[in-house]
This record gives sequence, C-alpha cells and structure tokens, in this order.
Amino acid sequence: MLRYTIREADHRILNPFTPDKLATLGEAAHLRPGQSILDLCCGKGELLCTWARDHGVTGLGVDINPANTVAADARADELGVRDQVRFVEADAVGYVADEPVDIAACLGATWIGNGVPGTIDLLERSLRPGGLLLVGEPYWRLDPPDQETVHGCWTADKSDFRSLPDLVRLFGELGWDILEMVLADQDSWDRYSASQWFNIRTWLDANPDHELAAELREELTTEPLRYVTYAREFLGWGVFVLKRR
Repeated sequence: MLRYTIREADHRILNPFTPDKLATLGEAAHLRPGQSILDLCCGKGELLCTWARDHGVTGLGVDINPANTVAADARADELGVRDQVRFVEADAVGYVADEPVDIAACLGATWIGNGVPGTIDLLERSLRPGGLLLVGEPYWRLDPPDQETVHGCWTADKSDFRSLPDLVRLFGELGWDILEMVLADQDSWDRYSASQWFNIRTWLDANPDHELAAELREELTTEPLRYVTYAREFLGWGVFVLKRR
C-alpha cells in the first residue's frame, strides 16, 4: 500500500482521467442536485468532492487505504462540501450501502468483484431501481502481439482485459444499456503514469536508505521505457454509464 501512496503522492485522481475528463463524466451522467452516490475504491475522493461542489450531489466513498480517506476528508473541507460527502476506511469487497443510492460507482477497481460481472453485481446491490452504474475498466486499444507486451501493460494474461467492442458487448450480455462513456486518451494516461516518476524520485531523494528504496529505484529506471513501449500504445481505459434494461 505504501508503494501506491508514494507513486500517487500528488495525485487527486487515481486513474488515467484528468480533471476535465472527470467533469465531463459528471455531465455525461446528467447529475442532479440531491442525488446520492456510492463510490467504491474512491481513492482520494475527487469524484465525490468535485461533483458535490458542481452538481449538488451527496455521497459516500469507501477505500481501504487510510492515506486516501484522510486526503478525501481534507479535499471535502477544502471545497466546502463536508456536509454532502462522507468517506470511510473499509474494504470495498462485498460492501453494500445501508440505503439504496441513485448512482453506484467503481472506477478502475473491478478486482473487488473478481472482474466486471461480479463488480456490476456488487454495485447493483446498493442501487435503487432505475439508478445508474459507473464502471471504469481497462481495455485493449490494440491487440497485444506477445506475452512481453501483456506484461508491459501491468497484467499477467491477455484475457485479463477485453477489447473495447468486447467490453461493450459484455455489458449488453449482462443486461445493461450503455447510456454514455468517457474514455481516457494518451495525454491523460501520461498525466497519470508519467507524473508518478516525479513522485518516486522525490521520495527517493528524501528516503535513500528506506527498505523500499532499491525496489523503487529499479522501477524509476525501467518504468518510463516500458510505459512508452507498451501501456501507452496498447492499453485504454474508460468509464461507462450503465442502466439496467
């Protein structure tokens, strides 16, 4: 967990979205004042905090990393939305809201349901009838030609991700209409991935004798080339707005 905290030290959004794309997603979901949102694996709470400010929604964010929930609380204070949003340190696996919500979200952490189908099932357990799901998931922009490319995209097996058409097809097979989608692009991937290198180097300069120093030094040496060779070209990411048929 400390590794993620170091890599994402100055990130507010812990996925390959820029603030503009996150704002676009809020508009695409047609948010209305008073709507309630559950955000599983909420990270530092940027989605809930900015949407509470901009759209008047309320929400609960759940994240297992205490550093993230502390940052989320601070962001809520900064934006003056503490009375609209709440963050809890908890495991999102199996988490169900006490009361049904208008929107249930999991952006980029479908491992909490052992994949997309299980995560959709979990989110639906917190959703009121007629509500929306927001599901963020990687996909293959290009078909990886070999296992080296697969590993270069931070995963063990090609089957861990689908192509974009296959992902869209899966949503339909599960009984959900896609109402909207907002996709990352290579520039937003750069802001998420490349900015981690600066964070790692800053931490290494301040902690040269830490037990993680050698591991992170190796990562900083190898990750930039791996990223531009593989992930930047082959891996996409997007958020899909879904409604039960």
